[in-house]
Amino acid sequence: MKKIGVIGLGNMGMGIANNLIKSGFSVIGFDLVEKRLKELIENGGTAATNTVQVGNESDAVFVMVMNGKQVKSVVSDLVTGLKDRGTIILTATITPEEAVEVYSIASSNGVAMLDSPVSGGMDGAHNGTLTLMTAAKKSDFENCTRILEAVSSNIFHVGENIGEGQTVKASLQAFIGATFTSIFEALVLGSKAGIKGQILYDVFSSSGVGSPLFKNCASLIMDRKFKDTGSHISTMYKDLGISLGMAKNNGVPLFTAGAAYELFQAGISMYPDEDNWSIVKLLEKISGTKVEW
Repeated sequence: MKKIGVIGLGNMGMGIANNLIKSGFSVIGFDLVEKRLKELIENGGTAATNTVQVGNESDAVFVMVMNGKQVKSVVSDLVTGLKDRGTIILTATITPEEAVEVYSIASSNGVAMLDSPVSGGMDGAHNGTLTLMTAAKKSDFENCTRILEAVSSNIFHVGENIGEGQTVKASLQAFIGATFTSIFEALVLGSKAGIKGQILYDVFSSSGVGSPLFKNCASLIMDRKFKDTGSHISTMYKDLGISLGMAKNNGVPLFTAGAAYELFQAGISMYPDEDNWSIVKLLEKISGTKVEW
């Protein structure tokens, strides 16, 4: 496979495209935002005029759009060009059921598919260090190994059934979402009680909960960076909704993830154009404090 397509050139998709180019692949991409197409060309890729063209000119295509409805529309276009020869690599986060529906479209047209949602955020996408949780037939997975290695340093074949990749991702997002809101609350609590942010950061970082996730989250909050950090609040809100839907389908109570979802609901209502960390501003208003260094 020499020519790779990327549909959706936002923070994540552009990072994937750039790393594919760096690894020697010929890349063609499409996005509805014109400036992203221009950026792809500047980085050495080719801009398509529509998704059908991407399918016609690619051997495999990454799909990194926002929701299941968009994925279905994109895949329906792609299969006309990929028919009986190509592969779709689904890196978008959608429900397991939606992934199965999309696979039925692909397989009925003789197109292979990898259900491969990602974790690692914008930094992971641009640094080529994403974690991939890939469900696919073993042969399809192995055929795409070199492509996946161009964008990921942590590739997990989580199963052969399409939908299992999304299932792992939904479980992970329940964990990450609840962790985020715990961090927000802990920092606001310490700040309101009179402790400087630097002390909270140093102690938390050195404890058992110290992690890259905490350090990045706390630093952005204390630097008061609430926009354009690559983690838009709508994405986690959507992902937590998927986690809760999966929990309902499986009869599993998610007490902490449910509370996190409600906090994200409040946050997206107040700060719809900002990133995850903006939720801390809501808690600050309620508590009458400000988290800063």
